[in-house]
Amino acid sequence: MRTKRRLFISIVLVVLSFPFLNAQYGYGNGYGYGYGGYNGYGYGRQRNTIPQVQETPKEPEKLTAAQIVDAEMPAITEKLGLNAFEEAILSTTLKKYLQERIELQILELPADKMREGYEKITKKQDEELKAGLPADKYEAFVELQKNNFKKVKDKKKKRKKKKSKP
Repeated sequence: MRTKRRLFISIVLVVLSFPFLNAQYGYGNGYGYGYGGYNGYGYGRQRNTIPQVQETPKEPEKLTAAQIVDAEMPAITEKLGLNAFEEAILSTTLKKYLQERIELQILELPADKMREGYEKITKKQDEELKAGLPADKYEAFVELQKNNFKKVKDKKKKRKKKKSKP
């Protein structure tokens, strides 16, 4: 009786240990013998033979003229030292003419017509800014545009410091 009981318990333990062995060593997956069957893909993440469809990356949303100007205005205001009134004039003017430039791009005109359109828009913008801003701030803005909105005031400060040292 005792030997039958031991034999039964031994068989039950062996049968119950198969799932642990399968999980630990990759046995018994139905593809063959050894660790994970054929091609050695038994461990880790299983490879899928079905090709995955890659999502096409979405184009970044195009910003509006107001969003572009609002993003750049703090830096321009800081570099030019504008007060609230001058900042409002510059902001509204830039938004207006940037919107016109965007609309011109949408039309996709020939190169010479685009150039003419941009020149007209730039001329109107310069006239409006010249009338709305003080002369020194307008000159600083034009200089800032020529340098693609890089630091202008810092260069002037460095030059003044060098001159004042001797």
